[in-house]
Amino acid sequence: MAVSVQGERMMVGVVVEHRRIDHPWQSHRWQAVDVLPGEVSAADWTVLGQGEGWVRYLAGAAELSLFPGECETYAYNLQSREPAIYVVLRKTDDARGIKLLGATVDPGESHAHADTGDDLVEALPLPGPVRDWMEAFVAVHYVERTKWKRKRDRADPEAMAIRTPGQRGYEDADYEDED
Repeated sequence: MAVSVQGERMMVGVVVEHRRIDHPWQSHRWQAVDVLPGEVSAADWTVLGQGEGWVRYLAGAAELSLFPGECETYAYNLQSREPAIYVVLRKTDDARGIKLLGATVDPGESHAHADTGDDLVEALPLPGPVRDWMEAFVAVHYVERTKWKRKRDRADPEAMAIRTPGQRGYEDADYEDED
């Protein structure tokens, strides 16, 4: 784990699964299935296990980053019913058809990737060491901001009214009487 003025970083290994499926338009499915906290020593796309119709790979390493300005979203993630780490996979044109784009613990960042339509975003349970790291970071950097709602200016119904002769306020207007 590195500490800098901008934030903190932690490396994780991402495990993905390639599974054959019975579907008329698709022969297989890729899915992130696990995150391993810490540095990984195996090469990307190392086979970790296989069975009838499936293969699990260590897709590679991803760097998690925490920034003080984003503590509110980290706290939201930690306080949710199921704290998560989000793995982002992207379709490619190579033989495998997929690559590891990264991982994040920021729910807002995961939504941004999901909105592109090109990325597959999987929410996985937050591993204990990652959770402890996030909790320590949030404890140091989180500042709760008071929420306030802006009050609207009160409208003046007379402000845009058209005044005619004989109407209150007409005499104050700069009108010429054409008789």
